Amino acid sequence: MKRNKINRLGIMLVISSPSGAGKTTLARKLLEQDDNIKLSVSVTTRKPRKEEKNNKDYIFVDEKKFQEMVKNNDLLEFAKVFGNNYGTPRNLVESRINNGKDVLFDIDWQGTQALREMEPKHLVSVFILPPSTKELEIRLKSRGQDSDEEVKRRMAEASSEITHWAEYDYIIINYQIEKTLKKLKSILITERLKRVRQIGLIDFVRKLLN
Repeated sequence: MKRNKINRLGIMLVISSPSGAGKTTLARKLLEQDDNIKLSVSVTTRKPRKEEKNNKDYIFVDEKKFQEMVKNNDLLEFAKVFGNNYGTPRNLVESRINNGKDVLFDIDWQGTQALREMEPKHLVSVFILPPSTKELEIRLKSRGQDSDEEVKRRMAEASSEITHWAEYDYIIINYQIEKTLKKLKSILITERLKRVRQIGLIDFVRKLLN
């Protein structure tokens, strides 16, 4: 039997967490396993790390270019994090949403608030909590990316970030990465099935009734 495809609007899926709580790993695994969702590549004034590539990991720009993008309303949201500016390019995101494709955001609470103000209809936000502060510190140290001083700073920042948990639609405590990923995928499936996003339902139901 031929299946009729029902057109839908895309989702802006935000995953936030303190550094080390697992959001980057979850985002990578979700992108690997779901072809319909793509990562939003942020613009940043931060200097690239050794392994990072321009236009893939981030769009690296200088401060002057970033402020031009802000002035021209080319960013859906922007914020300063750890002394560097980050922002979300508007055109690429809106194009995917209107064509029924989902966009994944790995951003903090400030960016999430800004996106909610700009695009509340399409936003779905998930906050990932660590099992404990002790476990969070262990995970940060095990990455081997930061100095002891940087780990202490990120732990201090984590307390501030966690206070914003109640601003999110969904909360997952990341005890084990694969179980957390399964919950995250369930959220995505559920949100895709919401009536307001399935814009092709009206025509589909009309055909059923005829």
